[in-house]
Amino acid sequence: MDRELELPARASRGAPIAGSPAGDLHDQRPLLGRRSLWLDLLVYPTHSLPTAVAPVLVGLGLAVRHGVLRPWPALLGLLGSWAIHVAGVLMDNHELLRRHPGLGEHPELEAALAEGRLTLRHLRLAAAGSVAVALLCAPPLLIIGGWPVLLLGVLGLVASLSYAAGPLAYARLGLADPIFLALFGAVAPAATLFIQVAAARGPGAAGLDGLRALPAEAWLVGLPVGAVVVAVMLVDDLRDAAFDARKAWRTGTVRFGAGFTRLEARLLVGAATLAPLALAALPGSGPWLLLPLLTAPLAWRLMRAIGVDRRADLVPLSPRLAGLALLQAALLAVGLALTPT
Repeated sequence: MDRELELPARASRGAPIAGSPAGDLHDQRPLLGRRSLWLDLLVYPTHSLPTAVAPVLVGLGLAVRHGVLRPWPALLGLLGSWAIHVAGVLMDNHELLRRHPGLGEHPELEAALAEGRLTLRHLRLAAAGSVAVALLCAPPLLIIGGWPVLLLGVLGLVASLSYAAGPLAYARLGLADPIFLALFGAVAPAATLFIQVAAARGPGAAGLDGLRALPAEAWLVGLPVGAVVVAVMLVDDLRDAAFDARKAWRTGTVRFGAGFTRLEARLLVGAATLAPLALAALPGSGPWLLLPLLTAPLAWRLMRAIGVDRRADLVPLSPRLAGLALLQAALLAVGLALTPT
């Protein structure tokens, strides 16, 4: 994502100044301590963790429904997924500071860099450490699921690191929306269920044949959650549109205007919130899948809030939308677990 920060706020960038208007590129704030700099501004778990956990919960709900839940592989997969996500966030900030020094998008980071409290090398090492954590999670999962685990892990790692870094940086090309929807809405839930099935049923359910044998719902039922994650990123695009234009990023907001992005974000959140009506009507489904409708009042308030103009008012929306994604995923997981096959 352009991922994180508000102080904090972005699904993949750093945090803006909460009270600064879009055009004020150099507001000043008290210096942050090392812990706040790294935890609140760079790792930003109140944003990165919900978006990493949400699709895994959907996969676990499917695992309970099919009687294959295995907690330890689930925890390993979640830890590896979050570590990959954090690595991408760190490299996103690395590229921002390296390519656009003095831009003012995240003045706290620029101040820390100027004073030596933060260096580009620190960010590279932290990203490498996050990747190392993900790699440590891989061997047990590889034993369980076979080479598709390696394929899925590499796919997630490449997608995370190339958000804003490298020659294929897709955020700069305005391609993040469909990639995020596919990864968070389809690949992550399906990969979670795949590991669960392979852990429960043994080698016969592993490998490419096991991946192919996944039910279609594994790839489809998480799309509403993925849609809300995309909306998180779109709010970040709205918030940072002035900076993105200066960086020559081709986001939807830069190319088509704020009105276009607000409409897209509202449609995604609205469709995700109403999706349980369609899911519950499918053959083999049931009323438990309507549980995510309980989030409708919150979703409506957030959809209205997307219409604000001030950058300071957009700052808190990213973590609030990330929380909505997590809540909808948790309720969907419960509904799936309670719905018989």
